[in-house]
Amino acid sequence: MDKVNAVITPDAIDQGRRQFLGTTGTAFAALLASGCSTGGSKVASAAGVTPSFTGYGDLVPDPAGMLDLPKGFSYKVISKLGDPMSDGLKVPDAADGMGCFDLGNGKLALVRNHELQPRPQYLQDIPKGFDRIDGKAVMPGGTTTIVLDAKTLEVEKEYYSLAGTVRNCAGGITPWGSWLSCEEAVFSASERNEHDHGWIFEVPANAGNLVNPEPLKAMGRFNHEAACVDPVTDIVYLTEDRGDSLLYRFIPNVNGELHKGGKLQALALVNGIGDARNWESATVNVGDMHEVRWIDMDNVEAPEDDLRQRGAAQGGLVLARGEGIWMGDGELYFACTSGGAAKLGQIFKLVPGRDKRSDALQLFFESESEEQFNYGDNLTVQSNGHLIVCEDQYGETVDNYLRGVTPEGNAYPFARLRIQTEPAGACFSPDGKVLFVNAYSPTATLAISGPWFA
Repeated sequence: MDKVNAVITPDAIDQGRRQFLGTTGTAFAALLASGCSTGGSKVASAAGVTPSFTGYGDLVPDPAGMLDLPKGFSYKVISKLGDPMSDGLKVPDAADGMGCFDLGNGKLALVRNHELQPRPQYLQDIPKGFDRIDGKAVMPGGTTTIVLDAKTLEVEKEYYSLAGTVRNCAGGITPWGSWLSCEEAVFSASERNEHDHGWIFEVPANAGNLVNPEPLKAMGRFNHEAACVDPVTDIVYLTEDRGDSLLYRFIPNVNGELHKGGKLQALALVNGIGDARNWESATVNVGDMHEVRWIDMDNVEAPEDDLRQRGAAQGGLVLARGEGIWMGDGELYFACTSGGAAKLGQIFKLVPGRDKRSDALQLFFESESEEQFNYGDNLTVQSNGHLIVCEDQYGETVDNYLRGVTPEGNAYPFARLRIQTEPAGACFSPDGKVLFVNAYSPTATLAISGPWFA
């Protein structure tokens, strides 16, 4: 059974949520026991992390010319462009956002986005998908799934799991064991294509083959980037990659069953500040906490692609290209690629209110120089509270880095990608021992191991 809603049963949702909470709870319990807090008020000195922590050491040049890493770290290429997959298709290009899942029985699954547009060079003989070009070839955007042996990281199965979509940029993992794949493209049905685009699609980690795509229209139609789910409330937080973007949240009618609809809202600040980009002047200062309110959105399928503009008109907080978003321990982080006075990037922290408390937003980090942080995109949260952020900057002399950011907001280089593309889709294995990341184009999916701080 490959239909999304047929795979994700209520029992599977409950089991997945328990596993999700158990995994994150164990990691952060160990973290807190060591004296470190993801809130930035404490550090894990027992684990070797101090307020002046500047990284894992100098980056060692990679003889293969792919990825420079600190001493003691190594990587393995587990999938690359053109590799034959188990379904007879080939690994597609433009590998972007990605999530890692524990399938049980010693197996992991990586669900990997492909940010492809319907161009001839990307087309394959994909048997089914959400949309076609000229009524013929299935659009090549979507996801592929890699099933790995958790110990050896050997690929056991690889297949297309979602197709017929466009520019699947990033997304997010759910506590019930699925990946939310987001289209970063808004265009309408036409003579060349049957369906509107700009949706989120759900892909079970254990799909096994191509799912029957069902757009989650209640989650809004806009230039989607990424998503994350609060495992306590099942509220989904959504970023938008536009220069005048908003941050959204989706409150489902039924927890864990997003296809049953819900309410879409946009973030606003109680104090009335309406622009956090800090391009002209610093309206939002690093470290300050701001009380949040949420604006109910209507007409969320937005045929005019004006959702963000209508939200801003109601007081929604305008952000500079909202991109990667990830849940930590009771708080979530999201990147704004071109935010800040230097337009080099910002990271915000949102603390969802619990026990009748209001949500709170903090500008956690703002880059002042290219050497510090240059266009942060996808990000993930390590079990020690550090962020790992993928840079997304292009140019003949530009090397994109994986940047670490400490709980205190200090950035450091963790890895340097030596080929002229961006790292994307950073995510940790459930045990926190392996960081998976993509080289965007040509597609290469890497597994990084080493002496991570606990």
